[in-house]
Amino acid sequence: MGRPKRPRAADYGVCILSAPEPTSAPSPARRVAQAVDALRHGWPVKIGSAPLLLPVETAPETGAASPRMLISAARAATLKLVNQAPAADGHSPVLVRAAEPLTLADARPVADPALDLVVPLKGPFVAEPIIFLPEAEAALELARIAGVLPAFLFDPTGAGEALCLEASDLAEWADPERLTIATRARLPLAACDDAELVAFRKVDDMREHVALIIGQPDHDRAPLVRLHSECLTGDIFGSLKCDCGPQLDAALALMADEAITGGWGVLLYLRQEGRGIGLINKLRAYRLQDAGLDTVDANSRLGLPVEARDFATAARMLDLLGVDRLRLLTNNPAKVSALEAAGLTVIERVSHELPANPHNARYLATKRDRSGHLLG
Repeated sequence: MGRPKRPRAADYGVCILSAPEPTSAPSPARRVAQAVDALRHGWPVKIGSAPLLLPVETAPETGAASPRMLISAARAATLKLVNQAPAADGHSPVLVRAAEPLTLADARPVADPALDLVVPLKGPFVAEPIIFLPEAEAALELARIAGVLPAFLFDPTGAGEALCLEASDLAEWADPERLTIATRARLPLAACDDAELVAFRKVDDMREHVALIIGQPDHDRAPLVRLHSECLTGDIFGSLKCDCGPQLDAALALMADEAITGGWGVLLYLRQEGRGIGLINKLRAYRLQDAGLDTVDANSRLGLPVEARDFATAARMLDLLGVDRLRLLTNNPAKVSALEAAGLTVIERVSHELPANPHNARYLATKRDRSGHLLG
């Protein structure tokens, strides 16, 4: 058998925005899903009229090269490629030019902090103005969604055919109103045998969020609600580096107590690992933390946002469940603000503080001191 043929952009249908039959063109949200898939495969993308972009982390070695790279401001500042001022919004894009064309092998040390002390940078670099700013911002956001490092060869030679989309497509893909309830089922738990699991799905988004309803819903009584973002290491493996697992267990226990007294609870389990940067990038951040950085600085060194969670989706889930008033179990004021901004009424913030251990004490202090989390 011959080698499997790599799919072409035309096979996806994303470069036919001007096709004679508009119904044959994919929707904006579908184009985003296809672009995310392309980045994970290492294929180039083209956003609007901006030049072609090739993802540095995942692209195969095909001889592609360019003197310019698109990276985040935080990563550029870490490498001292630009002034610190642009890093105020660390996830904003920066376009840098090297003296000579960069191959993918040359570009990867610019993208990956694991190589910071191993491979010398091929410079010098200078920052250039970004003419296609919305498209550049969309590229970094696509990389975050795909879970790859936010770094691209900019307008490289030899990159091949690109998948095409528009910067505005991301708004439709992210629209929480597209989320619907897919199914629901009774799920007895160790914490409470009177529970139901409700699954939510959005077309063109592979993440499937769930809500765990504990006790019998009584819409005359505001439920105790917890927004819990997925944490494989803490929820499943019992990691001591964070407090996610203990927070999850404690939330279920508190909701079970509510059910005993006639109340009810809703735990939203949101599929946004690593505060929205993905599992692989979270583990990369863990390695940087082991080298001495805190959570905030580790994400910045990767060129990723410190906080990229989507609480608008949580508000949509509650709306679909018929919840408009709630008591929110959290130490994070940003969650309260996000739900209230979506039109929900948070009648009480219920503290959710658990004891530290020697492995997560610095993590908890960083959440308090640099991320605005409250004590008690």
